Amino acid sequence: MRFNLRTVFAITSALLMASLIFVSGRVMYAQRRGAQPAQENADSNRLVAGGGISVPGWTGQVDDNAARAGQMVKDAKLVPDGKGMRVTTGPAITYWNPANKASGDYKVSATFNEPKFMNLNDHPHPYGLVIAGNDMGTPRQSYLYCAAYGNGNFIVRGFGPQPFQMNGMGGASPAVHKAAGVGQPVTQEIAMSVKGNRVECIINGTVVAGYDKGQLVTAGKLKSTDGVYGMRFAHNTEAVVTGLTVTKQ
Repeated sequence: MRFNLRTVFAITSALLMASLIFVSGRVMYAQRRGAQPAQENADSNRLVAGGGISVPGWTGQVDDNAARAGQMVKDAKLVPDGKGMRVTTGPAITYWNPANKASGDYKVSATFNEPKFMNLNDHPHPYGLVIAGNDMGTPRQSYLYCAAYGNGNFIVRGFGPQPFQMNGMGGASPAVHKAAGVGQPVTQEIAMSVKGNRVECIINGTVVAGYDKGQLVTAGKLKSTDGVYGMRFAHNTEAVVTGLTVTKQ
């Protein structure tokens, strides 16, 4: 069979159009299934058996994307563990006790022990401290958090009420401890300090990030550096928190 250029062009165009229709159909199907955009985390949130909060006085809130998917506080777990608290997620979540408030110059600190690094996920996820919480649990909430990963990275982020990032996608610091390997323990001593005009994140005794208050207390970020303090955990993570305290500076 002989083909001229016009015939070849027509066949090629038809094949290309069919491919585009197929790909478009797959994208539309994925969208109907609720697939996330490519820049979002592809791994799904676990559902934690026996979840909820059993530490007296504490409450929590899952992130909006988890809430839209029908997940709730009961899909993560906050329980007493010796002299501390064990958190197992589930959806990303923030925990706080409304009675825990700090104002003026202060430092909030705690120890986070991840008993088995990455035991609930296939890549590192962070956990850390929350300060400056206002209107918590409402659509107007605002707070700042500093969190560490067991691979040596950390992030400083917040909600005001929309998410904001203070160190972009995060950074590495030699101060942040690294687990020896998957399934191995790693511990981080995390503190957040408010003193004078400065707000600092301190990990294992080293200031890894610091900001003037004017960079934080502004439209779309914090209402104040005074407020509730608590804990923030990414999804699919487990750690034990001990020594959660606040001291005046």
